Amino acid sequence: MDKTIKYSNIITDLLREYERTSNGGKSTVKTIFIRDVEGHHYVLKNVGWQENRYIHGCLIHFDIIDGKVWVQENNTEIEIGEELVERGIVREDIVAGLIHPDARIDTAYANVI
Repeated sequence: MDKTIKYSNIITDLLREYERTSNGGKSTVKTIFIRDVEGHHYVLKNVGWQENRYIHGCLIHFDIIDGKVWVQENNTEIEIGEELVERGIVREDIVAGLIHPDARIDTAYANVI
């Protein structure tokens, strides 16, 4: 199987799982998963009303670029890179895109600029 397809399937399964577990109960704020298969963009976000406040925010955002999974956003307490490794994505194929390029050398993941 092509690496991009494999990584896309892993990300899709992960975010769909989070979407399902986040939407229990009677909350009017819903967690939704958005996937752009052609562009390789994957987003989990919250949308809805919490009392008098409108919520529209990104929880997790991944892109697949040149065979690597870029973590563009992680507004959760989940160690998302480690979750990806546990599910079969090679550590060297994960880029902490949300960390400045000069500081990526200090991460446990790919040092890509």
